[in-house]
Amino acid sequence: MDYKELYNIWSTDTYFDEATREELKAISSDEKEIEDRFYKDLEFGTGGLRGVLGAGTNRMNIYTVAKASAGLAKYIVSKGEEAMNRGVAIAFDSRHFSPEFAQIAATTFAAYGVKSYLSDELRPVPMCSYAVRYFNAFCGVMVTASHNPPKYNGYKVYGEDGGQVTNEAAAEILANMSEFADVRKVKTSDFNEGLASGLIKRFGPEVDIAYTEMLTKLIIDKDAIARQADMSIVYTPLHGSGNKPVRRILKRAGFNNVYIVPQQEVPDGAFPTVKSPNPEDPAALTMGIELAKKVGASLVFGTDPDSDRLGIAARCEENGEVTYKCFTGNQVGLMLLDYILDSKKRLGTLEDNSFACTTIVSTKLCASVCKEYGVELQETLTGFKYIGERIKFDDEFGNKHFQFGFEESYGYLSGTDVRDKDAVVAAMLVCGMAAQSFDKGETLFDRLERIYKKHGYGFEQAVSFTLEGKEGIAKIGECMASLRNDVEKVTDIEGAKALIGGPAVKAVRDYQKSVRYEFTEEGIKTSVLDLPKSNVLLYELGGDKGLDWACARPSGTEPKLKIYFGVYGDTEDGAKTTLEKVKEEMSAFVKGRL
Repeated sequence: MDYKELYNIWSTDTYFDEATREELKAISSDEKEIEDRFYKDLEFGTGGLRGVLGAGTNRMNIYTVAKASAGLAKYIVSKGEEAMNRGVAIAFDSRHFSPEFAQIAATTFAAYGVKSYLSDELRPVPMCSYAVRYFNAFCGVMVTASHNPPKYNGYKVYGEDGGQVTNEAAAEILANMSEFADVRKVKTSDFNEGLASGLIKRFGPEVDIAYTEMLTKLIIDKDAIARQADMSIVYTPLHGSGNKPVRRILKRAGFNNVYIVPQQEVPDGAFPTVKSPNPEDPAALTMGIELAKKVGASLVFGTDPDSDRLGIAARCEENGEVTYKCFTGNQVGLMLLDYILDSKKRLGTLEDNSFACTTIVSTKLCASVCKEYGVELQETLTGFKYIGERIKFDDEFGNKHFQFGFEESYGYLSGTDVRDKDAVVAAMLVCGMAAQSFDKGETLFDRLERIYKKHGYGFEQAVSFTLEGKEGIAKIGECMASLRNDVEKVTDIEGAKALIGGPAVKAVRDYQKSVRYEFTEEGIKTSVLDLPKSNVLLYELGGDKGLDWACARPSGTEPKLKIYFGVYGDTEDGAKTTLEKVKEEMSAFVKGRL
């Protein structure tokens, strides 16, 4: 059916609730809006669904959630009765309609004979991942759109290891969903009947207790925390799901002086106090910093709505005045990596054959830090699902020991009982790291500077181009195709110099084609990349330390083309100057293609 036929069905058939039909009738004269809502189904990507709330096949609503749940249910049924009985752990955050979508998922699973464990209140991503393993469930579902603006919601699917569902499983689920091109074919059931039959079970404090106990075992340098127990900390959950679990673990770790930003404590899907509930944006910590100034706090941090990302700011003095400065995700990840490995090395708890994980667009200084402590560093594609897979293959089923993983977009993980980024454990670790630094008479800025002096200065940034709607998605695809074609046209080292509009390119990694092109005086050398295929181009630029890079990739969760940059050198000023030059030149070059 074309988009007009679908619109007519959704806006007139009484199968759809009255609110849906009225919403669609209100746009009857807006042809472009109708097309955008119905020209395609909301895409089930490698991790699930994410989209704008509203009526239509290309929107997040109870019908698209039911369709995704039916596809997942059929996948589980195909794996046999044991998988059906193990069922699905379901959690949700504070976004609009998150509780309703979670309940729809549970009733849909019940309609297909699949058991589910449904959270009795909002809980974050890491607790959903943990619950899968706690209940020995076959799958997990987290209703969230993470850090996206309020108009979004999403549906993330987890495998039985607690990590995001594999590409192979996602393909099967997507194929099953295609059987429900007409969403009216999805089976439904009654929620109360599901509870009575035992196909739907509520879970609550028992998981909170177990999760907190697990995190307690990951506390590092308890003596330093005990001596700094009264350090003043400000935390904002940004109207999300982190409030209770973060406060529980900080209290359990021994921090006695934690202030919560009152205006941002209560869950609210409108996120009324911030432009975006994203701790990657320093503006999201504005209220936290204001409170910190009043109470004299040393540290400020915030978590996003599903509490899988964490951003921090710390107190410092500039020109005799007290101020608060934010750290980037790369800086926090680098410090936490050094903190964990250094502390465990000194305490004698760093196992042989240990490894850490980061992504291809995160800071390249990790390699030097890991080398110092004799720890293997593994790089994965962007997306924490790949870090979760490394834990499964190399730790759970292998003979290696996972220590820490992070990605530049403010996601961190320690421990192996959660398989997605975890802002709750990150909050505990950041506070512990701050306590250790204060105990040594240094600030977090001193700590970072010490790492830079040892391993070199590194600075990374990202630029995003947002192009919404059908036309925007097409333009992003065309731009990536154009960049890829440019690489394929290069015939010699001179041609490589013009690839991204300024910086000379030494090599290009095309992860979609699994090929690395190296440009030399002798010609072009190719080699095979062993990471999964992905629409990513990474440009190796060389630089003072041979580590500089730039990267282009479409966002997997938003209508954006993302351009990343990383530059490294022996001096702070030199690295920053080069970074700005690379950023300016490549950004202008890419923008001209859009």
